[in-house]
Amino acid sequence: MAPESSRKRLPFEPGGKGADKSAKESKQKESKPAAKSAPAKKAPKPAAAGKKAVAKKTASAQKDNRASAAIPAEVSDRMLRRMLVFSGVPTASGVLTFVVSYYLVVNQMVVLPSYFVLLVTLGCFGLGVVGLTYGVLSASWDEGRPGSLVGLDEFKVNFGRVTSAWGARSER
Repeated sequence: MAPESSRKRLPFEPGGKGADKSAKESKQKESKPAAKSAPAKKAPKPAAAGKKAVAKKTASAQKDNRASAAIPAEVSDRMLRRMLVFSGVPTASGVLTFVVSYYLVVNQMVVLPSYFVLLVTLGCFGLGVVGLTYGVLSASWDEGRPGSLVGLDEFKVNFGRVTSAWGARSER
C-alpha cells in the first residue's frame, strides 16, 4: 500500500477506502440511537421490503459519494475556460488553415501541395486535442486560488497528482 501523503486533500478528491468506511460507520452510529427509541413492538416485514430498504441505503450512499467527489463549480468553470482557450485556438487555426489554403489554391495565388495542407491542418487539430488535457491540468484545483495565466506551476502539481493516483491504482 502507498503511504499517506502529507499534502492536504482537495475538497472534491475522494478520501480513499478508509475514509469511505469511517464516514459510513459514523452515519450508521447516528441512525442507531434513533432506532432504539422506536417502539418495541415490531410487525413482521416481508422479504421484499427488506431488500428495498437495503437498495435505498446503497443508493443514498452512492449519491453521497458522488456529491463529495464532485468538482466545485468555480474549479470546473476555470477548467472549462482554459480548455476553450488551449483547445479552441488550435482547432480554429486548423479550420482557418484549411479555408485559407483552399482560397489560395482556387484563386491560383499560391501553389500548395495537398499533403502540406493536410499535415498543417492535422497538426493544428492534434494541438487542439493536447490543449484539452493541458487546459484541465493547468487550471488551479484549489477553490480560492485562481492560478497563473499560463499555468505551468499548476500543471506540474496536477500532473504529479494524476501520475501518483495512477501509481497508487496500479499497486492495488
